[in-house]
Amino acid sequence: MTWTTHADLRAQVQKLWDKGDLLRPCVQGGTLSPRRLRFTGPTSTELTERFDEVRVWMKDFGCNAPPHSAPRYRIVMREFRHRVLGASAVPDEVWLDTLDHALALIGKQKEARRFASLVQLTREQHPVLLPWLEGRPLNALALADAWQRLLSVICWLQSHPRPGIYLRQVDLPGVDSKFIEANRGVLSELLDLALRQDAIDASATGASQFCRRYGFKDKPLRIRFRLLDARVALLPNGCDQDISLTQAAFEQLDLPLRRVFMTENEINFLAFPAMPGSLVIFGAGYGFEAFAGVPWLHQCDLYYWGDIDTHGFAILDQLRSRFPHAQSLLMDRETLLAHADHWGQEPQPLLRDLPRLTPDETGLFNDLRDNKLRVGVRLEQERIGFGWVQRALADLKA
Repeated sequence: MTWTTHADLRAQVQKLWDKGDLLRPCVQGGTLSPRRLRFTGPTSTELTERFDEVRVWMKDFGCNAPPHSAPRYRIVMREFRHRVLGASAVPDEVWLDTLDHALALIGKQKEARRFASLVQLTREQHPVLLPWLEGRPLNALALADAWQRLLSVICWLQSHPRPGIYLRQVDLPGVDSKFIEANRGVLSELLDLALRQDAIDASATGASQFCRRYGFKDKPLRIRFRLLDARVALLPNGCDQDISLTQAAFEQLDLPLRRVFMTENEINFLAFPAMPGSLVIFGAGYGFEAFAGVPWLHQCDLYYWGDIDTHGFAILDQLRSRFPHAQSLLMDRETLLAHADHWGQEPQPLLRDLPRLTPDETGLFNDLRDNKLRVGVRLEQERIGFGWVQRALADLKA
């Protein structure tokens, strides 16, 4: 039987709730235009041939129940004539006439009242945020317990645009840095509506750049490097020149350097041999954006040493988007073939083209990507013999 049931109608109204359509009227004024629900009833033939089933079906809608116990929708009946029983009526249309009826049908009155209180609170404190509530009513309802604190953060930033302090220094009841960090996504959407344009750095996007976007101090990025020339020292003689500086301090270095090496492996970084006029950077964790504002790097010979696999070449390609003059180190076919006993397996090789590789690098990358040497070949940088590393660096000195 394909006739619409009470459960079917309730499911239709539940879908309206899930799309937010039953909460949006709370923002718009609290009324719901009458809505006709999808409904399929018995045909004329079925009314005649299956009348007993039709009567059972009609009871599901409470057609003969007292008014106070009737379902929360309006049924429009149509008359028909039975060959034995004479004139009768059967449900033909079903309408939702009011928002209250719709909410009662799915048991969402309490949630709707709570949302209405959020709307009223927002209307009083930050009416500019009402479009957000209208567009994301279920998101707002999920944030009901935190909503007043979110509004407090917005109000504070309106009074203190681009404050230049750490999140930890925001002093509001019930609000700490963890609360702000946990809600960066929704706060960004709300702040973009509530703040003046000159209080927003539109170039900073995403949750990771929340502080920069709204003018907070962020945890300073630190760059770790080792000076490889004993004549170029920042620490007292005899100390390993393993140093970490903030990005801003690293930009200001003024040292007699000719070469800079980058490696993603910490042991390679620590064991990197001495080289005149050189330093090595441990590249783990912060990407090449950290170096974009370091002008002196453009004046040095720059070498990247990564794994010989498709992703290693992709990192090299990314580095060259910032530093076109960057060269690869120990990422060549000769090194790969000489260490065949140490090949590993790359689990998910990269398939896209890399436009910034040299012809030799492109040839090796294509062979790795297309599995021409073996399926998923990978040579991790720390598996290269140390003597091989020393000879390659000696060739650079010559």
